[in-house]
Formats: sequence, structure tokens, C-alpha cells
Amino acid sequence: MATVSAEKQGLQTQTDKGIWGVITASSVGTLIEWYDFYIFGSLAAMGIIGKQFFPSDNPTAAFLSSLATFAAGFIVRPFGALFFGRLGDLIGRKYTFLVTLILMGGSTFLIGLIPGYASWGAAAPLTVLVLRLLQGLALGGEYGGAATYVAEHSAYNRRGYFTAFIQTTATLGLLMSIGVIMMTQGILRDSNAVNPNEAFETWGWRIPFLLSIFLIVISVFIRMRMHESPMFKKVKAEGKVSKNPLKESFTKKANLKMVLLALFGATAGQGVVWYTGQYYALSFMNKTCAIDSAQANEIIMIAIVLVTPFFLVFGWLSDKIGRKYIMMAGLLLAILAYRPIYQTMYDVSDISKKKELTEQTKKDTKTEPIKGKPDMLQTEKVTKAFEDGTKAILITKTTQFAEAGKEPKVEKSKSVTLNSGDKWTMIGLIFIQIFFVTMVYGPIAAFLVEIFPTKIRYTSMSLPYHVGNGIFGGLTPYIVTRIIEATKTEAQPSGDILAGLWYPIGIAVLTLIIGMVYLPARTDKDVTD
Repeated sequence: MATVSAEKQGLQTQTDKGIWGVITASSVGTLIEWYDFYIFGSLAAMGIIGKQFFPSDNPTAAFLSSLATFAAGFIVRPFGALFFGRLGDLIGRKYTFLVTLILMGGSTFLIGLIPGYASWGAAAPLTVLVLRLLQGLALGGEYGGAATYVAEHSAYNRRGYFTAFIQTTATLGLLMSIGVIMMTQGILRDSNAVNPNEAFETWGWRIPFLLSIFLIVISVFIRMRMHESPMFKKVKAEGKVSKNPLKESFTKKANLKMVLLALFGATAGQGVVWYTGQYYALSFMNKTCAIDSAQANEIIMIAIVLVTPFFLVFGWLSDKIGRKYIMMAGLLLAILAYRPIYQTMYDVSDISKKKELTEQTKKDTKTEPIKGKPDMLQTEKVTKAFEDGTKAILITKTTQFAEAGKEPKVEKSKSVTLNSGDKWTMIGLIFIQIFFVTMVYGPIAAFLVEIFPTKIRYTSMSLPYHVGNGIFGGLTPYIVTRIIEATKTEAQPSGDILAGLWYPIGIAVLTLIIGMVYLPARTDKDVTD
């Protein structure tokens, strides 16, 4: 790699004067795209997407189907990276990620309008899948453009710090999606009902999707006022724009080597750490620990707020000591800590280990006809209190079929509300996991920008990023849940709750080994033409 020229240093230092406007315009749009992308995942982790768009006769299959649909958006992200990356290297960064923003917002809004499985049948999940694929394509083109745009406006010796603001947007997008969901839940919550969240689960879940259209309009207005990056304008003025970015990125041996190294030595491990520490953590609290969804969302939100500044800290630190060892340290810590952390999360929420205050136990039973059917539904709600302040609600729904000889259908659910001390323990455990995320994710945008030439940078960096995050990372909740399901037996009906963690641990180990052996120790002082 060629050392940065004095001319380029001057160009980049000059643009520092307007860097905060560039960061704001880029970050707001990227934040909204992540919000759009993660609303679906947040609701899927809560089990709501499965109930709305898939058959209700098998809740576990519906939950897995919703996770698979969520994962589908990740699978197509690399194709979005190729398509929009090519456009970005041919026509520029600004207009390309303006298109991705509109595509993402439109798809998100339409998901909020689709009738559920009960009304549309198989057409409902199929339509959702198509829109989810469009979301994935849009996000595949967004991130590379935003990271490249900010980096190409930054002074080379502050690139890690400035691009770290883009790195916060994925986590803040998750925070924003959960915040809107919680606010909507709170407004619609009926504490006197058997299911306090019934209104939200029936129709209120659509509100976060529909809200997207207003956010997109604001972001498009902001981005229309942006200017093209100075480095791309310089390449274009000199007639050095790539005629075929895809060919140059993936058929030239030297560049292809860096693409593969970026994938297997950095982004694959970073992807599984990101999605384990935030998305799977939320799913684990909701489904395995049975923590009340509102409290689980609150735990994630508090942890995110507390840990987000560390994205900037590690981005800044990577300008001082280099990117590699910070990212590798984050991977190593995650590898060592995941199983103890998740075992502790389960133990903290396990009501079988808590002393029940039996005199405070309440039981309510309600029997009513099922609308439009001759069958009857009996709902038994048991409210339990425990000595340490934890509360639990156990609901058993029994459908008595009118048809002679048909066995009753029984569905059981549990909701645990942790006491204050255990809640903060859980926040601490989530904080630690997202802290690992800040280490591997904070410096990675600057790292990717610096190992690829300007004229094919958008294409070259987008592909390994979205394969690493979209395939290896995005599939994490689904693969981990599938592995746990495979361990379930009659003797152990809940399965091995830690078995699925071998997937992210294994990918992180592979990335750590390749990264330590082959990644350059520093990239912050060099750029390529």
C-alpha cells in the first residue's frame, strides 16, 4: 500500500472543517435504515411476527419461520452490496445510498400494511419475505456508501474516530426500534386484561413499521443537500473511475486476496459477535429465560445507552495504536465469556431456584367460546410472587374441541419480571456482550476503507462486510435456536440451552486465528490510490 500523499493529506484535513455535517447527514440516514431493518427482528425475537404471518398451530415452527424470514434479509445483503457497490463506484456515493434509503423505507412501510396469515393465508408470509429481501438489498448498498463517504471526508489520522460514528448507527438503530416498540406497547397496554399486550400483539405492532415513512422523508431531505465525496470527485476528474468495479474487485488476485482476508480475518467474527451480543441476547431473554418482553426490551435499551460511547472510544484508540489488535481482543474475550455469561443469564431468571411466597399466589380461570367456531377456550392465569421480589405469570390455554374424539389442545406460556437487583445483573451481562461488539465493530469501517483503492472501494469493502454480517452474523439467532431445538429430548424438553453458542464461538475462533496471522498490524497510516 502506498503511503498517503501530502496532497491527499491536505485535501482530507481541509474537509475536516465540514466533517460534522457529513457525519450527521450520513449517520441519520444510516440510523433510519438500521431502524427499518431491525424492527422486523425485534418483533420476531418477541414472537409477534411468527404469530401474525405464520400458521398458529405450531408456535415453535412459527417462531423459527419468523427467524428464517428475518435471516433472509441478511442472505441477500451481499447481492445488494455488489449491485449498489458497483453503482457507487460508477456514479458516486451520494446518489447511490439515497436510492437505498428510499427502497428500505418503502419496503418497511409496506410490511406494516400486509394482512396477517388468518386473512391472506400463504400470501402473507410470501409477501413479507419479498419485502424483507428488498430490505436486505437496500441495506447491502447503504453501509458501504455511508462508511466510505465519511472516511473519504476524514483526515487519515482521525478516520477511525470519525467512521466510528457510522458504527454506532447499527446499535442505535436497534435501540430506536426497541424504544418505539416499547412506547407503543406502553400506550396500548391494558394491565387489567389476561394478556396486557393483546392490543399491541393484534394490531399495534404495525405502528413502528408505518412510522418509517415519516423518518424516511426527513432523511431524504437531509441527504439531498449532501455533496459528493472529495476523493471520488478527484478520481472522477482525473478520469480514473473504474469501468468495471466488479471485475477489478474480484478478478484481480491482489484485491481478491484482501476481500477474502477482510471476510475471514475480520467481518465474519465481528458479525457473529454483533448478533450474539444484541439480537440473540434479546431472543434468549424472551424465549429461553421467559423474561417479560417489556422488561427484556428495557434491559437491552439501558445496556445499549451505557455502552454506545465505547464505539467512539475504540474508533479513536484505533487511530493511535492500529485497528487489528483491538478487534482481535474483542473476539478473544467473546470466545472466552459467552458460555459463562449465558449460563448466568439463565440462572438469574430461573424461578425454580427462587423461594415462592405461596400465600400470595393468585389463580384466575376464564372459559369462553372461540369466535366463529363451536370450540371453547379455557384460560388459566397463575400469578406468583417470590421472596426476592421476582414475579411470574403462568398462562395455560386449553382449547376444548366440539368435534367428538378430538384431544384438547394445550398451550403454556410464562412471563418473568425480575427484581431490581437481578434486572441490573442482566443489564451488566448484556453490557459486557455489547462491549465486545464495540471492540470488534468500532474500528472495522476504517479498517475496510483503508485496505481497498478509492475507485473500487465501495464495491470491495461492501461485499466482505455484508457476507460477514449478513451471512455469518445475521443467521446467528436462527442457527443457534435450531441447534438448541435439535438437542431437545423427552428427558430434557428444553434442550441444551448453551449448545447453540458453539456456532458464534467457532466462527470467532476461526476469524481470530486468520486475523492474527494475516491481517496487517496497522492500516491507519496508509491508504491506496
